[in-house]
Amino acid sequence: MTRHFPPPRLEDAAHGSLLVEAARCWRNARDTGQSAQPCLYKILASHNCEMLVPVFDSLMHLCEDALGRPVSVGEAAALSGDEHLLLGLIDGSKTRRVCIDCTEGAASALDCAICSTRIMMDLAFAHAAGDVSGRFMPTQSVPPVMH
Repeated sequence: MTRHFPPPRLEDAAHGSLLVEAARCWRNARDTGQSAQPCLYKILASHNCEMLVPVFDSLMHLCEDALGRPVSVGEAAALSGDEHLLLGLIDGSKTRRVCIDCTEGAASALDCAICSTRIMMDLAFAHAAGDVSGRFMPTQSVPPVMH
């Protein structure tokens, strides 16, 4: 069964800024030849969202694969185009099909990563807020495809 999960609530500036901070940390680690996950852990654990470490690491790798180039990041308050794209893909205001032209394999992998990131961000934010139930209730169920 396939389920559609709504995008996380990124209207809270802290959630959007956490995503940008994680992307910049990941980019810096990659550019300096370090492992990205320890850097991500430091940032995310301080927000009680350490479960997002592998999620963001995978999302960033798959985003670069789909783009066919390294993700660019901004500085201070200035967001790069890629950071705007990443925020839009996660909050649902942009679609991968429209924004990134890539191979079918890269597209499928990135689409899965976007969906997984949405789910895990919502669970992490709910957990950090003390809501162990999260907010995910499927908005639509689709019967399994028979081959």
